[in-house]
Amino acid sequence: MKKDKLKTTPHLGFINFALGFAGRAQLAKVNKAAKNCRKATAKTLRSILEYASGTEWGRAHNFSEILKARTDEELFTLYQKNQGITDYEDIRPFVERHKNGEENILFPGKPKMYATTSGTTGKPKWIPITNEYYDNVYNKMTKLWLYTFLMHRPRCFSGKTVSIVGKAIEGYAPDGTVFGSVSGVTRRDIPDFIKPIHSAPAEVFEIADYTARYYTIMRISIEQNVSIIITANPSTIVEMQNNVNEFFEDYVTDIEKGTLNKNLKIEPKLRAVLESYFKPNPARAEQLRKLKAEHPVILPKHYWPNFQILTTWKCGNTKIYMEKFKESFPENMLYQEFSYFSSECRSGLVLNGKDDTVLFPHMHYFEFVAKEDLESENPKYLQIYELEKGREYSVYVTTWSGLYRYPMNDLVKVTGFYKTIPTIQFIQKINGIISMTGEKLSETQFIQAVKIAEEKTGLPVQFFVGFADVQNSLYNFYFEFKDSNVTQEQTELFGQNVDSALKELNIEYEAKRASFRVKEPVSFQLEKSSFETYKERCIAAGKGRDGQFKLNLLMQDEERHNMFHSLIKK
Repeated sequence: MKKDKLKTTPHLGFINFALGFAGRAQLAKVNKAAKNCRKATAKTLRSILEYASGTEWGRAHNFSEILKARTDEELFTLYQKNQGITDYEDIRPFVERHKNGEENILFPGKPKMYATTSGTTGKPKWIPITNEYYDNVYNKMTKLWLYTFLMHRPRCFSGKTVSIVGKAIEGYAPDGTVFGSVSGVTRRDIPDFIKPIHSAPAEVFEIADYTARYYTIMRISIEQNVSIIITANPSTIVEMQNNVNEFFEDYVTDIEKGTLNKNLKIEPKLRAVLESYFKPNPARAEQLRKLKAEHPVILPKHYWPNFQILTTWKCGNTKIYMEKFKESFPENMLYQEFSYFSSECRSGLVLNGKDDTVLFPHMHYFEFVAKEDLESENPKYLQIYELEKGREYSVYVTTWSGLYRYPMNDLVKVTGFYKTIPTIQFIQKINGIISMTGEKLSETQFIQAVKIAEEKTGLPVQFFVGFADVQNSLYNFYFEFKDSNVTQEQTELFGQNVDSALKELNIEYEAKRASFRVKEPVSFQLEKSSFETYKERCIAAGKGRDGQFKLNLLMQDEERHNMFHSLIKK
């Protein structure tokens, strides 16, 4: 195991100069694209089609013919005509061929790596990351992203950065290509001059047990002067605070002695590497004890008084977590939206220090469908320059990594414009997908999990429904069993089996449950004919017609959720 030694932070002036040089160059490209969004998006589409025209996919979808278009409008029209909307299950067989060593299928050559994320079926998605995508998007965007911090807080790199990422390498495809966390790889590959800003070494992200991982990150970080936290999920901040409150005295003892709590579940070889970083620091331990004596509940603003920037997701469901730590940090810090992106597409960045993501038409090709047109048999696919402020849209992307007119299943709202480029905020997942904190749980997976629980318990259900409880970060499951004699204990066991099945079906759900960001679900037994009663109440309230009544079995809807409270079996 290669050890990446912790180093002192380089001189602030050097970091600011180097990041400023690299960041301003990328910002200039954004500004150039922003002068004429239409021109930029057409150029990007042409570049991607030229790049992939010789592949099996490109030949099958006439990319070379599309490129003969004389105008931008003709290019967009021909692309829509020849390339249909393509979700992951459409490309899964082609990705499998790449994974088994074939080249030039979805894109030229083979990918640099795969990012694994949950799919709507039981199988994870393996999102290819090509060298071109990584170099043209991730590398360049990371430099600009870090520069945006400097734009708003020039001294933000005077302290260390707590950056929560996934494990860079989690395993290998059959042909030997790595799969893992893109955030982990991005952290690993940042320029050498900026690497020492990290508070903790990369090895901490190899700790499998989440309690031990959070402990180690915070035991290291609380010893230092931290000025930035970077993590996508704000629920992670909540868990970090919980860890501090639970283990504060252990942290102090470890810092004083230069040790790492022996009770943590850490693999011995990994523990040996981590422990080699530590030295006794009785002075810092004494400082922390004094802080604890002054503040019964010790918060980041106490042990990191020079803290400057927190960046997490702030839009959509994640807003609820912000209330849980809004008093925890210094009042003058910058709290910036993490930006709208996923494993499939890093769509753009927040440039204004607030919540609005500037889309990058010079890096991806985007299409949109207006919210009110989503149920149409023939929806109109809009170009990026056709969007209107205040309206909501579903997003489709074409990337350098083999995704062509790919539905992101996200609803976003246009909040304004950066010159000619729309700025957006994430609203919610769509198409039966719930994501309180990144788990992306689908209705299909919930249905599958219930079927698995029926087989394991021998308890058939007549009706079932699930609701996301964002406030408490858990799911409520409601079951109406065919056997009216099922006990509450059996109901809870049934729910535990559903929970276990969901962990098997959805790797994101499994990770969020393991890291406590999604709590254990709560299960209830429903009275007989509960669906019929619910349907009658909905129709009486004007929420649907008898002949056209539709029911989603997995929802985030408190009004409908409340209807089931009175249907719980007494």
